Amino acid sequence: MLPFPRRRAPAHPWSRQQTSIGWRHWPALVALAIPLALSGCGDEKGETPRAETFVRTIVAEKAPYARTITLTGEISARTVSDLSFRVSGRIIERNADVGSQVKAGDVLARLDAEEQQADLASAEATVRSAESLVDQRQATLRRQQELLTKGFTTRSDFDAANAAYNSAVNSAEGARAALANAREALGYTLLKAEADGVIVERKAEIGQLTQAAQTVFRLAHNGQRDAIFRFYETPFINAGARVSDEMNIALVNDPKVTAIGKIREISPTVDPSTGTVRVKVGLADTPEAMTLGSAVTGTGTLQQVEIITLPWTALATEAGEPAVWVLDPKTNTVERRRIHIFLYEKGRILVSDGLEPGTIVVSEGTKLLRNGQTVTVLPEVTQ
Repeated sequence: MLPFPRRRAPAHPWSRQQTSIGWRHWPALVALAIPLALSGCGDEKGETPRAETFVRTIVAEKAPYARTITLTGEISARTVSDLSFRVSGRIIERNADVGSQVKAGDVLARLDAEEQQADLASAEATVRSAESLVDQRQATLRRQQELLTKGFTTRSDFDAANAAYNSAVNSAEGARAALANAREALGYTLLKAEADGVIVERKAEIGQLTQAAQTVFRLAHNGQRDAIFRFYETPFINAGARVSDEMNIALVNDPKVTAIGKIREISPTVDPSTGTVRVKVGLADTPEAMTLGSAVTGTGTLQQVEIITLPWTALATEAGEPAVWVLDPKTNTVERRRIHIFLYEKGRILVSDGLEPGTIVVSEGTKLLRNGQTVTVLPEVTQ
């Protein structure tokens, strides 16, 4: 009997060959299934809920504010002069130094006056010659006048003699003026103190060539004194931060030595080199111990103003300007609002403009806020 060929059974759907192919596609099926499963976890509209934003708030309230300010400065003369020669030359003598007490008219320095002395000698010689010529022309004029009276000369000769005399007189006057200028120029080679005082700065040495109007000494005049202060804060220049006119001045090394001063000048600008504002306080009666350059303190009180105080954590910015976030209690949404800072203090800011009393301000949680955002207000923390 011939053997019948054996029939192969049809491959099962989960046979080894096909099963290996099916398992290879399982990761893709799972990846597709996860988003579909998660999509059913949202709300009915398929949106993922946004996390809540929690903040703390504070109610803005105005309160009276007054502050005592203490500054450190030094005693300075009310009047200080820059002394300089009025002509150029080489310094050959110096009779004063920093700290020297001088009297008005004292010679402080001298220039080499060889050129000026030569000019003076020449001017004196010119004057002598001009005056001699005047005498000669005057004698000639007198003779011509006598001859004219007797009829021995003509009118034209007399007029010529008169004109020559007038010319000589004019020349002599010019020579005397030149002599006065030469003497004045010689006097300019001496640098004299213009008032009683103290030399507080020296800017030239013997042998140095100095130009006209170049400062050689600074002279602090005797008399009224000022206390000079420089500061970085803004109490003196804020519109509402006026300081009382009177300040108590005391020596740093001896606080018992005091004086009363009145603010007489506040610089309207900030010094670009130091970033400070200068204040001059005039002293009516200066104690002897408050010598020039003495370190002093000045204490003054800000006039009372109404301001709003907020914690530092409430401060934000808008376009580089200070701002805060305010809360609308009806909608629980926030809006950024610019403010004017009256003063920065440790741990808090003083607001003078931009907020009304009763405004709700975000005091914590300001970092990630945006205009119109809905927030959740946390209750106040009780101590």
